[in-house]
Amino acid sequence: MANQSELDVNALPSERSEEKSLRPLELSEYVGQKKVKETLSLCIDAAKARNDALDHVLLAGPPGLGKTTLAHIISKEMGGQLHTVAGPNVERKGDLAAILTNLQPGDVLFIDEIHRLQKPVEEVLYSAMEDFKLDLIIGQGPGARTLRLDLPRFTLVGATTRTGLLSSPLRDRFGVPLRLDLYPVEELEQIIQRSARLLGIQADVNGSREIAKRSRGTPRIANRLLRRVRDFSQVRRNAAAISHEVSSAALTLFEIDPRGLDQLDRRFLTTIIDKFDGGPVGIETLGSALGEERDTLEDVVEPFLLQEGFIQRTPRGRLATRQAYDHFGRTYIERPQTLAPVAQLDLI
Repeated sequence: MANQSELDVNALPSERSEEKSLRPLELSEYVGQKKVKETLSLCIDAAKARNDALDHVLLAGPPGLGKTTLAHIISKEMGGQLHTVAGPNVERKGDLAAILTNLQPGDVLFIDEIHRLQKPVEEVLYSAMEDFKLDLIIGQGPGARTLRLDLPRFTLVGATTRTGLLSSPLRDRFGVPLRLDLYPVEELEQIIQRSARLLGIQADVNGSREIAKRSRGTPRIANRLLRRVRDFSQVRRNAAAISHEVSSAALTLFEIDPRGLDQLDRRFLTTIIDKFDGGPVGIETLGSALGEERDTLEDVVEPFLLQEGFIQRTPRGRLATRQAYDHFGRTYIERPQTLAPVAQLDLI
């Protein structure tokens, strides 16, 4: 059975279209992330009062929390056009120069996974962000000369899942750095109820809560699970509404347990417990044992497990906590308290 992250990556085009239709269009419709909304609202209002472009915005956090949605909202609130590009797809300076020279005053340029920009491409952004100038080198050798072009005042919105991989010169040029956190169950319930209304699905409070509890604190996963539960309800139960019983049965079929752990989460934890005696074990060793990329484990798996208290990060590697042992019915062996946990996800 595919895990939740695989379900997100392999979404059908029709499902991606549905995801877009569920996105809120205004900041007032955006559920959760109270501090982020408050800061953005203040900065947007101030920029509009000055009749100026919004300062550049950096959105950091795990996948699926609404960074792309916020970029769309910023564009709409500021009345500009949104231009979207993925960091790994901008391979040459000329690619970025072409994008920048096509911007109009007040436009928003959204670069997803901005930490994956190549260094020469990233350096083009420095003067573009700070001075709204674009420096181009024309010719080669002794006859080469620099041409400086004026750019319209635009807003760069960068999204990253790995803040620690951003260079200091780029990170410091963002005037509005914002961090998105995993959502509590109560806010996910609101998102699921809203999405159900938009999709024409009847979902009662208990059914919505069960989906929210198993959504790993992530709206994208909550909406995806809502559609899977809808499919199960139509095919297996022929139910008029999504109830707690229907949600529970459907999510059990998709191997998502009551704590929201999917197949990869469980393999991650049981590998630490069974193969490495509970840890500590390094992330590279874990990746090799699981056959998964380090980025997948750090960006998709670990944030939720850390928030739920299933693992600790220490200078020597990952440790399974007592809660992880209890979840799998294993006997926990107390260890000497000599390994201080590490909070930052970009370490080790």
